[in-house]
Amino acid sequence: MIQQILFVLTFGAGFVYFGLQASKIRQAIMLGRPDDRSDRQGERFKQMTLVALGQQKMFKRWIPALFHLFIYVAFIFTQIELIEIVIDGVSGSHRFFRPILGGFYTFIISLIEVLSVLAFVGTLIFLARRNLLKIPRFVKDEMNGWPKLDGNIILYLEIALIVFIFTMNGADEVLYNAGHSHATGIAAGASGSYDFAISQFVGPAIFGGVQDYHTLEVIERVGWWGHLLTVLAFLVYLPISKHFHILLAFPNVFFSNVGLVPKGKAENLSQVTEEMKAILDPSYQPVENEDDPKRFGARDVTDLSWKSLMDAYTCTECGRCTSVCPANLTGKKLSPRKVVMDVRDRLEEIQKYKLKPNEEGEFVPANGVEGAEEVAGHYLLGEHHITEEELRACTTCNACVESCPVNINHLDIILPLRQYLVMEESSMPEEWGIMFNNVENNGAPWAMPAADRFKWAEEMGEE
Repeated sequence: MIQQILFVLTFGAGFVYFGLQASKIRQAIMLGRPDDRSDRQGERFKQMTLVALGQQKMFKRWIPALFHLFIYVAFIFTQIELIEIVIDGVSGSHRFFRPILGGFYTFIISLIEVLSVLAFVGTLIFLARRNLLKIPRFVKDEMNGWPKLDGNIILYLEIALIVFIFTMNGADEVLYNAGHSHATGIAAGASGSYDFAISQFVGPAIFGGVQDYHTLEVIERVGWWGHLLTVLAFLVYLPISKHFHILLAFPNVFFSNVGLVPKGKAENLSQVTEEMKAILDPSYQPVENEDDPKRFGARDVTDLSWKSLMDAYTCTECGRCTSVCPANLTGKKLSPRKVVMDVRDRLEEIQKYKLKPNEEGEFVPANGVEGAEEVAGHYLLGEHHITEEELRACTTCNACVESCPVNINHLDIILPLRQYLVMEESSMPEEWGIMFNNVENNGAPWAMPAADRFKWAEEMGEE
């Protein structure tokens, strides 16, 4: 009974904490501007199935994709065993489904064990890629410090989870075969018909020499509780980790317009569109919309759409976007991954210092937290996060968007920031200014009146 109470309290505390942290992330995402993504739901479900569930874009690089698939599938199937652990923890039973499912139960647990071994191999490969092989996209400047540690922590937890699974199953196998397990009596134990695929060998090899059955039960309980506590640690850790993409990848792909709209299509600013209509037709009355941004382009996270903020929390930090970025490959400062990470860093900064947006969308200190005054003036655009140099380097080629396995649209962040620089700050390269003046005065990028632009064609005709 004590174990059951302890289980309920531990399990409940883990989920409550996770819920509170997830709620904070939702609040951060909702700081973004409204953006209706409820259209074309059939196509969105199809895209979510292929990209998020089916890992379609991962397999553009099939070797890491295969090892990722091992971990991904093992994670899904392990939830079956976790459901049983929860039932056992609440009811005080042991292997609740075993007498109900019989041989099929052995098949399911055996499948989980095989997948766990494959996941273990994949985990070791990924640790080696990050720490020994030093794949270039994993050693960029933005990956120093916490991002690197974060990438390793989840792999260590994965190893711990697998060790506890085989500790639990291995000790249980030895007990069961000796007729001392809680599961004794469901079948003729000596027949071995319920042996699991891996632990039937691992269990006797490691624990077969333990003669004291009470010690084996303690080992089995260590594996059981270790499995549970590792899962809860994983759950508690998710909201502060890039691995929150495990949950957000599905809604993020569903609400993504990548693949649903032409590549490279940029949204016009509604205020500019209305003003241009009025210029072209003096009788036209511009329509004001209360959802229109308070400024041209974006300076801070509140100027971006909620979807761009969700992108930031969905980023896996895999670096595929940066590895294909032509600007980054030629030595320029731009890293599409860093741009997305900077959005998340700014959101976390806002929550850490308890900043609140005012009516103008400016963040102001709310509770007198030390350092909040300074942080309130950082903004997303600027030396503390995304700089002009990075934004200028972007060629808007969409290579980053095309390569992202969770359909993040980096340009939905980069372009609004550039719009703000040009339209609010008049900050642009000299060549851009010349072009803009020509477009305004001549209706074209060239420094010649429209009436003169086709004279060369007439002269060609005369020849």
